[in-house]
Amino acid sequence: MSRWIGGVLLLALACAPAALGHAPDPKPETLAQSAAESWLALVDAGSHGESWDSAAELFKKSVTRPQWVDWLTKARTPLGRLASRKLQGARYQTDLPGAPSGEYVTIAYDTTFADGGAAVETITPMKDPDGAWRVSGYFIRPAK
Repeated sequence: MSRWIGGVLLLALACAPAALGHAPDPKPETLAQSAAESWLALVDAGSHGESWDSAAELFKKSVTRPQWVDWLTKARTPLGRLASRKLQGARYQTDLPGAPSGEYVTIAYDTTFADGGAAVETITPMKDPDGAWRVSGYFIRPAK
């Protein structure tokens, strides 16, 4: 009987944070994906300047706002509006080639556009010094 009571006590303690409204912290991949999807909504809406404004400081240091708007306009406009986007995968990393050490999540989406066929979008949010996840990189290439 004491084993059974001990098991119930352990189960109750394990569930206590959720019962008290304290859910476990979300995984970095979940937080990063949320940031990426909010950022992609700006890009999809044609709000290219606003996508630069909301990007990580590392991103802003690598490209000026006018350069970004010009590049993104040339890359995305011929593709037409977004038709669909499906998560391919997400990977948490602390080191990326050519980037300072930090917390990054590389996310890939299979994406189709109304006029441009299929593409793979790779978005890399990072955890900025203030603790917020913001996009630090974006790459789009035709799907194979």
